[in-house]
Amino acid sequence: MKSPGIRQIDYGTGSIVKAVLAGAGPMVFAQCLSLLYNIVDRMYIGRIPGQGAQALAGIGICFPILTLTAAFASLFGSGGAPLAAMESGKGNHREASLYLNASFSMLVLSGGLLMILCEFFAPQILTLFGARSDSLETGLIYLYPVLTGTVFSMIASGMNPYINAQGFPLMGMITVLIGTLLNIGLDPLFIFVFGWGIQGAALATVISQVISALAVIRFLTGARAVSKLSPSLWISSLQPARVKAITSLGLAGFIMQVTNSLVQAVANSTLSLHGGDLYISAMTIVSSVRQIVETPLSGLRDGASPVMSFNYGAGKTSRLRRTITLTTRMSVLYAGVIWALILAFPSAFTSLFSRDETLAATAILCLHVYFFAFVFQALQFSGQTVFTALGRRNQAVFFSLFRKVILVVPLTLILPRHLGVMGVFAAEPVSNVIGGIACYATMYLTVWKKLTAATREQ
Repeated sequence: MKSPGIRQIDYGTGSIVKAVLAGAGPMVFAQCLSLLYNIVDRMYIGRIPGQGAQALAGIGICFPILTLTAAFASLFGSGGAPLAAMESGKGNHREASLYLNASFSMLVLSGGLLMILCEFFAPQILTLFGARSDSLETGLIYLYPVLTGTVFSMIASGMNPYINAQGFPLMGMITVLIGTLLNIGLDPLFIFVFGWGIQGAALATVISQVISALAVIRFLTGARAVSKLSPSLWISSLQPARVKAITSLGLAGFIMQVTNSLVQAVANSTLSLHGGDLYISAMTIVSSVRQIVETPLSGLRDGASPVMSFNYGAGKTSRLRRTITLTTRMSVLYAGVIWALILAFPSAFTSLFSRDETLAATAILCLHVYFFAFVFQALQFSGQTVFTALGRRNQAVFFSLFRKVILVVPLTLILPRHLGVMGVFAAEPVSNVIGGIACYATMYLTVWKKLTAATREQ
């Protein structure tokens, strides 16, 4: 029996706007809450007396590893949830449950392996990513405790798309809210009251992730879930064809996250060479701002994706086209507003993380360069959402690789030779323009035109 107030959304009938907003609204909020796990840490750490600016450099060095764990969560969570939604659209709830359980098993297995490998090789990895003596020490103090919560972090973020795919985005938001509020409360207590500093921030994050993961598991094993998490299916659901389908579709999001990790590592290493820890700290702030402003786009993607997947599976091409149009317009409008705000009020963003005058002035300059063409990233998000939601694996994977690996990494290495340290930050807007236009144009030519023709035939 469904709990009052937790209503299931019907993706196949009614208003498209209401369906997308009903899914995206809670997901945007949930994504913002999830982001606070690490963002709040940086906000408090940047204010530790006498070591905040240096500590931000150490935390920034850890980003590629933390992004890598998020990549595996996306691989199995975002890869399986659209497939489960399509099966539900066809009325095949048994297969939807098998996708859910297979994803859970893969999250646990990969999370355990990642934790062991990263704990063992952490010093070597951080050194490779550009850490020097001070930032290496700070990074390890934070990283070792955080890694112990890897499995729980991956379950919390990787299984949440399955709650949304079943039409319960509000419940998905609640599971994230529980952990986030706990983290917000524990951070100042552990960092300042108990005097545990950076280690206290890490411990608060781990505790919050554990509680959030347990909340997700409780819902997916409860009476309200349509597709349930069942221990009896954890092994039997791992059929080769099913695993391949999940990983193939999730590969786009995985590659996007892995390439983000690669870009972060290359950027930090290049900044260490051309600018030192000051610019690594500035990049930590810029990357944190990027995560904040991208979060609503990710929430919109997660809200719109099951609507697209369900109607694609149900053969309702007219509703699918309207969903794509709505998603694109909302993404571009949002990105334009954010670009204007960063241009006009950059200090409002940088002051969230540091009050150091030298670091703030450097971060503002870097912020303006980095976000110069942010609006074009909305096109990338919209195109990628369509490719993933409709199971178009090849296009989704290609454009994930194209923008980050083919464009950003070479530009990050080449531009500093001509523009100095600012060339590292200039690589992002150049890749946004080229990658965004290429991705959306391909989606229009390969998906939109076919949907238009199919709609006319109905």
